[in-house]
Amino acid sequence: MAMITLNIMPIAYISKGLRVDEIVKSLHKPDFPPEKITLLETIAANLPGMIFQILQRQDGSVFIPYISSGCKYLYELEPEAVQADFQVLCKLIYPQDIKAFTESIAVCRTTLTPWHWESRIVTPSGIKWIQGTLQPELQAAGDFLWHGLVIDITDRKQAQEKLQETEARYKAILDAIPDLMFRISRDGEYLDLKSEGANITLSREEIVGKNLQELLPSDVAAISQVAIAKTLDSGILQTCEYQLPTSLGVRDYEARLVVSGTDEVLAIVRDITERKQGEVALQNLAQKFAKAFSCSPDSITISTLQEGRFIEVNDSFVNLSGYGRDEAIGKTSFKLNLWVDDRDRLNLVQELQSTGVARNLEVEFRQKSGEIITTLLSAEVIDLDGIPAILAVHHDITERKQVEAQLRLCAQRDRLLAETLVRIRSSLNLEEILQTTVTEVRQFLQADRVFIGLNNANLGVRTIAESVDPKYPSVSGWSTNDEAYLQELRNLLKDNLVRVVEDITQIEVSPKVKAHYRKFQTKATLAVPIMLNNELFGALIANQCSGSRHWQPIEIDLLQQMSEQVAIAIQQSQICQKLAELNTNLEYQVQERTAQLQQKMQEVENLHRVKDVVLHTVAHDLRTSVMGNLMVLKNLLNQRVGSGEAGEHTSTALSNQGSRGEIKASLSPLPPIPSAPLPLSHAQSPIPISRSIIERMIQGNDRQLTMINSLLEINSCEKQGIEIKLEPVQLSTLLGECFSQLEPMLTQNQATLKNLVPADLPLVIADGTRLQKVLVNLIAHGLQNNPPGLNFTLSATVEAGMIRTQIQDDGVVMSKVECDRLFDLHVRDPQDCCSTSIGLKMYLCRKIIKAHGGEIGVMSNRKRGLTFWFTLPLFTSSATNRP
Repeated sequence: MAMITLNIMPIAYISKGLRVDEIVKSLHKPDFPPEKITLLETIAANLPGMIFQILQRQDGSVFIPYISSGCKYLYELEPEAVQADFQVLCKLIYPQDIKAFTESIAVCRTTLTPWHWESRIVTPSGIKWIQGTLQPELQAAGDFLWHGLVIDITDRKQAQEKLQETEARYKAILDAIPDLMFRISRDGEYLDLKSEGANITLSREEIVGKNLQELLPSDVAAISQVAIAKTLDSGILQTCEYQLPTSLGVRDYEARLVVSGTDEVLAIVRDITERKQGEVALQNLAQKFAKAFSCSPDSITISTLQEGRFIEVNDSFVNLSGYGRDEAIGKTSFKLNLWVDDRDRLNLVQELQSTGVARNLEVEFRQKSGEIITTLLSAEVIDLDGIPAILAVHHDITERKQVEAQLRLCAQRDRLLAETLVRIRSSLNLEEILQTTVTEVRQFLQADRVFIGLNNANLGVRTIAESVDPKYPSVSGWSTNDEAYLQELRNLLKDNLVRVVEDITQIEVSPKVKAHYRKFQTKATLAVPIMLNNELFGALIANQCSGSRHWQPIEIDLLQQMSEQVAIAIQQSQICQKLAELNTNLEYQVQERTAQLQQKMQEVENLHRVKDVVLHTVAHDLRTSVMGNLMVLKNLLNQRVGSGEAGEHTSTALSNQGSRGEIKASLSPLPPIPSAPLPLSHAQSPIPISRSIIERMIQGNDRQLTMINSLLEINSCEKQGIEIKLEPVQLSTLLGECFSQLEPMLTQNQATLKNLVPADLPLVIADGTRLQKVLVNLIAHGLQNNPPGLNFTLSATVEAGMIRTQIQDDGVVMSKVECDRLFDLHVRDPQDCCSTSIGLKMYLCRKIIKAHGGEIGVMSNRKRGLTFWFTLPLFTSSATNRP
C-alpha cells in the first residue's frame, strides 16, 4: 500500500457526547476539529499499544490520517517515520508470519469483517508478540478506511509458553507414571481417570460417572469410601491397600489419596503384587536365615565393625564361648576377653575394610572358663540400618588341631623309635646308645629328668644314663645297697607294667621312697620296666620336678616302646660280649686252620707243577707223532694211488708255524708206492687205501694238531699271560692283508666277504699278528658251523674312544645261552668232533682282545645268522707306553 503523509493539527477540545471510536473514525474528514486530536493523543499515550487509522483509496494509494505515539514504544519507530513509509512496519513482521498476515488482510477487505491477528515482530530490542485489531469501513467514494489498535502481548505469550511447557512437562510426568489416576468425589463417583500404561480391563466410558459401589467389591468400596472421607476431612495424604480378582489372578493394589478440589480427591492406584511377593519372599528368606542362624552348628555372631559390640549371637556361640546371650549382646569382644591376641581383631578389621570379606582365618579365642580354643573365622561386612557390622562365622577346629598335634607327636615318636633302632643296629657302643636315648626322650616329653636305672643282682640298683634339666639335681651314679629298699622298688615295677604317678603327694609309699622323691625334687614320675628274658633288668624313668603332670597316653606308649628298644640294645651288648669271647677262641682256631690250609695249598701247587710237566710232555709227544703221521699221509696222497694214476715224484714240504711250540718240518721225497701188490711175505705185503680215507686221516690229524697247539697256548697264557706287541695299526690295511689269507678258505667253502670298513678310520693300538688270528678264528667258526655258500659282511665304527668291528653272516643262529658261553673255557659236546677245537680258539680270541683292552661278544640275529663284534682302543700317545 502506498503511504500518504498526514499532517496532524492540534485541537483544543472534544465535545462531551462524542465517543473515542467516533473521534478516530472522523480523523480523515477535512472538518475534523483540532481540539479532538489533542484529546485523542492524551488517550492514546495511556494505552499499552498503538492506535492508528489507514485510508486506502481506490487507486491503491495509502494515507495514514493518524498513528499514536505508542508506535515508538511498540515498534521502536517514530510516528513520523511510519507516516512517511508505511512499509517499515511490514518489514518488522517475523518472516514466517508475513504470508499469514497478507492472507488475513485480504480476507478482511473482501468480507468487511473485523480483522484479528497475532504475530511476531523483530525490533532492535528483540522479538515481540503483538495483537492487532482492525475494523474495515467502505467509504462512499469506494475507499477503504481501516481503524485499528495494536497492543504488545509479549508478556502474555511468554507466560502462555511457560504454561504450555509446564503443562507438557506435567503431562509427560503423568504419562510416564504407570499408575492409574482417578478423580473421585466425596460420595464415591468417578469424575475422571488416566489409564494410559496401566493394566485395566474397563474402558473410560465404563468407569467415569459410575460409583465405587458399582465397580468394586463391597469390602474394597467401603475401605475406599472411608479413605476418601479421611482425606477430605484431614487434608492429609491417606494410603490404603486392598486386593482385587483379575484375569491374572488376585492382585494387590495400593491407593494414595490427596485432596484435588472441593469435595474431590485424586487417587493414585498402583499394582503392588510383585512388591508383596518380594516382601513375602524376603520374609521367607529372613525366616530361613533366622533358622540357619539359630540352628547352625558353627558359632555365628553379628557385631559392630568399629567397636566389636555384639548385636546378635546364636546358640552355638553360647555353647562355644560359655557366655549366655544376655551376657554377650551389648558387650564388646574385648569386654568379654574373647581374643587371646588383640592383634587378631585389628588384622580382621583391616582385612574387612580393604576387601569387605575374610575367609578361614585361624584365630585363638578364650572361653568363659579360660580354656583356649582354635577356630576358623570367616566374616563379611553387612549394613544394618546404615551401620556397618560384621557377620562372623566361627568353626571350631580345636579337636582337629589337637589331632594334628597328636599326629605330629606320633610322627616324632615314630622317628625317635626308628632312629633309636637304627643306632642299635649300627652301633655296638651301649653307653652312647643309652645316653642318646634318654636325651631325645626328655626332649620329646619336655620332662625335667629322664634316666635309665639298672637292676643287677651283684651290683644292686644304679643309674647308667641320664638327661636332666640343670635346675634340678642329677641321679647319675646313684646307687644303694639297702636290700629292703631295693626290693620295694622292684615290687613297684613288678606289680605295675607301667608305673604312672601324676602327683606323688596323692600316693602311698614308704618313707624311704618319699625321702628319695624329696631328695631329687620329684613331683611326678613315669616308669617303665626293662625286661630281659621275662626278668626285671632295669627301668626307663621320666620325672617332672617343676610340678604335678598329667602323662598323655602317647607319652606312656613312647616309654614302653623305648624300653623294648633299650632291652634290645642291652641284649645286643651282652651278645657282643659273648661274641668277643668266642672271637678270641675263633682266632686261635683260624690260625691253626690257616697253617693246615697253607700246607694243603703247597701240596696242590706241587700237583699243578706235576700236571704242567705231564701236559707239556704228553702234548709234545702227541704233536710229534701227529706231525709224523701227517707227513706220511700227505706224501701218500701226492703219489699215484691205483693203477690208472700217473706216478709223479714230488718233494713235499710241510711247515706249521705257531707262536710257541710251532713245528717246521721238511720231508724228502719218498719212493713211490706200487700200484699193485707184490708177491712178498705177509708182513710186507702192501694194503690198498682209497684217496678219501687218506684225506680224512689228514683232516683228523690237522684237527688234533690244532687242538694240541691251542692247549699249549692256553696253558702258557694261564701261567704267563699273552705277550702282545702293541703298535699303531691302520685297521683297513690290516684287514686287507687278512683277506688275502682268507681267500683260499672262502673259495673252498664257496663263501663271500663284503668289506664295508671305511678307509679313513683312525689308528688303533694293537698287535697285528694276534689280531689277524682273531679274525681268522671268527671267520673259521662261521664256515665250520654252516654249509657252503655263507655270506659275510665286515663293518667298523668309532664309538666312545674305541673302534667297534662287526662280522655278520647269514648262517644258522644260536640261543642266548650259547652266545653267552661261546667264549668261555668249558667242556664242549663230545658228539661234535670240532666243538673242542673251536671252543679253544674262541677262548683264545677273548684272551687276545682282553689283552688289548677291548671287549668281544656275539649276537644272534632275529631272522638268521650271527654277528661277532670286538672293540679296540684308538691310538693315543699314552697308549704306546702301556706295558
